[in-house]
Amino acid sequence: MKPNKAHFKTREVHAGVTPDPVTGAILTPIYQSTTYVQESVDQYLEKGYSYSRSGNPTVAALEERVNSLEGGSGALCFATGMAATSCTMMALLNAGEHAVLSDVVYGGTHRLSTRVLSRFGVEYSFVDTSDPKNVRDAIKDNTRLIFTETPANPTLKLTDIAGVSEIAKKAGIPHVVDNTFLTPFYQRPLELGADISLHSTTKYMDGHNVTVGGAIIAADPAHVEAISFVRNCLGSNMSPMVAFYTLQGCKTMSTRLEAQSARALKIAQFLETHPMVERVAYPGLESFPQYELAKSQASGFGAMLWFEVKGGVKSGKKLMDTLELWSLAENLGSVESLVTHSVTMTHADMDPAERKKVGITDGLVRLSCGLEDADDLIADLDQALGQL
Repeated sequence: MKPNKAHFKTREVHAGVTPDPVTGAILTPIYQSTTYVQESVDQYLEKGYSYSRSGNPTVAALEERVNSLEGGSGALCFATGMAATSCTMMALLNAGEHAVLSDVVYGGTHRLSTRVLSRFGVEYSFVDTSDPKNVRDAIKDNTRLIFTETPANPTLKLTDIAGVSEIAKKAGIPHVVDNTFLTPFYQRPLELGADISLHSTTKYMDGHNVTVGGAIIAADPAHVEAISFVRNCLGSNMSPMVAFYTLQGCKTMSTRLEAQSARALKIAQFLETHPMVERVAYPGLESFPQYELAKSQASGFGAMLWFEVKGGVKSGKKLMDTLELWSLAENLGSVESLVTHSVTMTHADMDPAERKKVGITDGLVRLSCGLEDADDLIADLDQALGQL
């Protein structure tokens, strides 16, 4: 059976990889080479590579794998998730054109839009994409991109991918979905009508706090070509060493995510009943406002959740400083459980009034559930909550 025709978990392990023809090595070699010798001028690029800024065999293996997992026409890997976002926006937008974005997106995406690309004449509207009607109403004559993030970082607000994609297609506008939180194991935007699925591979694809990287997978080869051109111009491609590590991390992504999601649900249920917790949000809880949408467009709920403690910011900070097993750190998706204060860390550059408007409150505590024993993680939360 060819890997690309197999089930998801088989493709995680085998897609993009064959034993090395020279040695039989089961792992793709790290082609740590700047340049590639050509047979002749007339045979230039016959073997596919000339210079590692433009393409590298180790990176190409990872690109083939993530493309297989998302079901695209092609994929590209980048030095970081923000490099993937930057190259995508620069490839699809020109000066004087307009983009519609989710009002809740990763802080780096918001910063790139409002403080970098806006300087070059690109216009942005941040709208509540949880209602597709808001997206339709925000489209202008010069709109050339719709960019959504679902679940959104950090509030976990969901966007109806199929609904927004239908609006985008009728308007002839590409729809990009940041799929980092759920991965292609739980959610595949291209199957729901989106044009491009984007990832920070740093998160669940790596899963071990080892690398930083990014990827895009596109339904249309023309989008791959356009974004590849910008990536080559900027030199923001992924390194072969990072690609090698990510190839190994991908193999266990679904297994890790299943276990981490089970822990997240158990922890969310604990927090929902704790007297010191003001509110908790996790898509797998029936109390989550978009629980039905979460069930309908994804096959799992993920391993991210957030909560607020009674007593506001002061109590929230004390809790995060008191936790022992949860690491206070700015990442997610790793086997280690992490706690993040979004206002201080991931969304610090966002205007406070704008943060409050979209639900990123000063007391929001974001949890990324790892692979530690759920009872130990709950016990640590309990002892920290008990000190408030």
